Amino acid sequence: MNKYSLCFISFFFLFFFMLINFFMVIYFIMNNMVILLEWNIISFNSMNIVMSILLDWMSLLFMMFVSLISSSVIFYSKSYMSSELNLNRFIILVLLFVFSMILLIISPNMISIFLGWDGLGLVSYCLIIYYQNIKSYNAGMLTALSNRIGDVMILMLISWMVNYGSWNYIFYIDFMSNDYSMKIIGVLVILAAMTKSAQIPFSSWLPAAMAAPTPVSALVHSSTLVTAGVYLLIRFNNLLLDMFFFKLLLLLSGLTMFMSGVCANYEFDLKKIIALSTLSQLGLMMSILSMGYGDLAFFHLLTHAMFKALLFMCAGVIIHMMMDNQDIRMMGGISLYIPLTSLCMNISNLALCGIPFLAGFYSKDMILEVVSMSNLNLFIYYLYYISTGLTMFYTIRLLMYLMVNDFNLLCVYNLYDEDFIMLKGMFLLLFMSLVSGSFLSWMIFSYPYMIYLSFNMKMMVIYVSLIGVLMGYIISSMDLHSINKFLMTYNLSIFLTMMWFLPGLSTYMMNYSFLSLGQKLLKNVDMGWGEIYKSQGIYNVIKNYSIIFYVYQLNNFKIFLFSFVLWMMIIIFMLVL
Repeated sequence: MNKYSLCFISFFFLFFFMLINFFMVIYFIMNNMVILLEWNIISFNSMNIVMSILLDWMSLLFMMFVSLISSSVIFYSKSYMSSELNLNRFIILVLLFVFSMILLIISPNMISIFLGWDGLGLVSYCLIIYYQNIKSYNAGMLTALSNRIGDVMILMLISWMVNYGSWNYIFYIDFMSNDYSMKIIGVLVILAAMTKSAQIPFSSWLPAAMAAPTPVSALVHSSTLVTAGVYLLIRFNNLLLDMFFFKLLLLLSGLTMFMSGVCANYEFDLKKIIALSTLSQLGLMMSILSMGYGDLAFFHLLTHAMFKALLFMCAGVIIHMMMDNQDIRMMGGISLYIPLTSLCMNISNLALCGIPFLAGFYSKDMILEVVSMSNLNLFIYYLYYISTGLTMFYTIRLLMYLMVNDFNLLCVYNLYDEDFIMLKGMFLLLFMSLVSGSFLSWMIFSYPYMIYLSFNMKMMVIYVSLIGVLMGYIISSMDLHSINKFLMTYNLSIFLTMMWFLPGLSTYMMNYSFLSLGQKLLKNVDMGWGEIYKSQGIYNVIKNYSIIFYVYQLNNFKIFLFSFVLWMMIIIFMLVL
């Protein structure tokens, strides 16, 4: 079997699966259909183990997008991973990931959701440590252990659902939502979703996961794995609406959105900048979801998946051209040499910013207008709009570094744009980045949202975007040293660069006390008192006694005579007494 044949087989399978889903979605939406399939695996006395599958417009649409992105990524991997000897192993891992995701999407049952959920975490770990070095291993462990928290939450949720006699939460979630013990299920679901979707305080794993190959980043860490938490919350949305913890999620996800926007402006690693922008958009989805607009969150989830996967693919091509260098300070002027890749990069970046009539505009603009309509406090309102401005800020900074500045890597370089396999995979997603916003807004929303705002509030999105463009241009043109010098006086610069110290808090804070205790035990007990009283002490005692015994064993007649006389004197002395 040829190395590339599995690539083509899986590409065609996923692509046709996507087309089937596409036609089914249109049919389901037009007829307002839901199909619930139940397969009774085992029936013993009155105990039934049932595998159930829920097909409605939401699961079919999400499956369509997952299979579209994964087919593009697999097609792209044929060229990107061409030097890889074990290409089939890589493709099989990606397919395992896609099947875990599909299992999670179509399950109304908590057990099968957990199987898909855990499959995502496990395969994600395998893909992150694909390039086997210490950095990948650390990133993989951080990811696996962060996601483990969410897995434990879902296990606790499964055990708590025993109270209700069924794991098919979809049957009783609506009319039991006022029950107090259902609130426990709500809290556990929110915590699980926060770990998988990398909200504060679990944010540090997402930028670390960029140690994976770029096709993995395009599929796993932009569009599918990280949106699993959002999807789960959309399914549980009716239960969570009037919970206090949901309002806390609104605050945390707003802060995540703001934090990642700020950090992306300090980052110089191309893939980490895109990872932080993913984190920012996840914060946007989670925050609009915690205000009760599940359909808007789902809409943004799908449009974001398109242009973010495309953005990662373009980054992969650029990293290849730069001889596997990811530092944006080394790049520049690439639009002159690789125009088609730059075209994809620019369009996906502009879609991310919400430029009118691209994919991101329809979802992002509607989300921000709904936020303006709602009666929330000013702090949340500012978080939304400042984060939108920051998105524009880091995007323009990235474009300035990549497209406008001079090429800084080597005197002799060879940039070529003729890798047509990669370009075909990218153009498929480019088309979707252009049309998916309008296509979905016609398909998902059967009636338009009524939005009634004053002129300035309506234009607020454009105001913050223009300010972001201006700031990005100014910061890219001027010397960053002067700003950092100003911020360093207050030690702010390190704080902003290090993702608000979250990577340190989620790694060193957890194990520092245990490791320092271990070090003190080693130093004071093992190497200190233990040496004196145990090994060295016993050794000294035995050594001293053995010297005395050795003198006895020299067979010296004088010693034997002396000891004999001594013993006789002792015996006589004892007899006399």
